[in-house]
Amino acid sequence: MRVSNLDDVEPFITLDGSEIRELAGRVSLPAVNQSLAEATVPPGGATTEHYHRVTEELYYFTAGRGRLRIDGQERDVKPGDCVVISPGAVHKLWNTGDAPLRLLCCCAPAYTHEDTVLTEEEGAG
Repeated sequence: MRVSNLDDVEPFITLDGSEIRELAGRVSLPAVNQSLAEATVPPGGATTEHYHRVTEELYYFTAGRGRLRIDGQERDVKPGDCVVISPGAVHKLWNTGDAPLRLLCCCAPAYTHEDTVLTEEEGAG
């Protein structure tokens, strides 16, 4: 049995600019069909708008405050909110609070940079 712990996982930056600590997936535990990671967006930060060709994502917010746009629709997000992002749905996430915005991101199939398509310049507001 293999177990990962969030405190032991080294972070990396995804193509959309968020900091990720992958608990299960191709980088960490040997999950083949899905991945689970904690993503962090710093205060005042945002991801680069993007979509995934084949991956369905679940975002479960655990800390902070933010704003999420999916295919042109926007809403505020907070701890306890869960959102499904379908393959091909263009999305962007902003941290609108004073503390880090943290969320669990579940991807099926597992996250890869190659499945991510940026739809704006990196670092755009």
